[in-house]
Amino acid sequence: MTRATRTLEGKVALVTGASKGIGAGIAKEFAAAGASVAVNYASDANSAERVVSDIETRGGAAIAVQGDVSVAADVERLFAETVAAYGRIDVLVNNAAVYYPEPFESATPRQIDQQLSVNVLGTILTIQEGLKHFGPNGGSVINIGSLDSARAIPGMSVYAATKGAVDALTRVLAAELGSRGIRVNTLAPGGVETEGIHAVGFMGSDAETDMIERTPLGRIGQPEDLARVAVFFAGDDAGWVTGERLTASGGLRS
Repeated sequence: MTRATRTLEGKVALVTGASKGIGAGIAKEFAAAGASVAVNYASDANSAERVVSDIETRGGAAIAVQGDVSVAADVERLFAETVAAYGRIDVLVNNAAVYYPEPFESATPRQIDQQLSVNVLGTILTIQEGLKHFGPNGGSVINIGSLDSARAIPGMSVYAATKGAVDALTRVLAAELGSRGIRVNTLAPGGVETEGIHAVGFMGSDAETDMIERTPLGRIGQPEDLARVAVFFAGDDAGWVTGERLTASGGLRS
């Protein structure tokens, strides 16, 4: 959090799926840049509270708010609690996502439904609700996509399809909402070290070694690498940027 300048001073940001990984990194960097942050989580209250505590220890403002982004009532409450705490919302980051690396023929209806519900429906519901709360000066929506929507990785077909849908939403909504001063962009990470990829055994594997070898910058990404780009998208310096898909992958393309 030490690199951020106060480019988001006075703004209010809601970051979904922010109890760990990329979302937590973005929440912390936003707070370091001066924003008040709502840290959304679905089930891991302890991790969300640790993110809030970390932000507050460094002098920032944050609250943890539980909510499943695929449930409309939860999304309404998530925004209501954020507005109750901070008065408005200026920035929405759609980071909450799930994925199940599986051969296509092995993907179960439950796995497919969950990925579509969280990754696509959740993004739609949060943007719809966000439109009710952005002020007269508009706002910034940052959808966290994936390099996988533009490359062909066996076992990631359903996840890639959901992130392709997010890319399409960004393009269309940027055109539809621009007249209201609402910017919509996609930030597409490559490989990033998170709790999730540790859990599936990626770190230390041959797959990690191969990814690093194919990454021009020679390392796997860290949440703060994405967080600093998100700060740019959220702030006034990006006031003329909308409908873009920015890949942050250390140069990895396939």
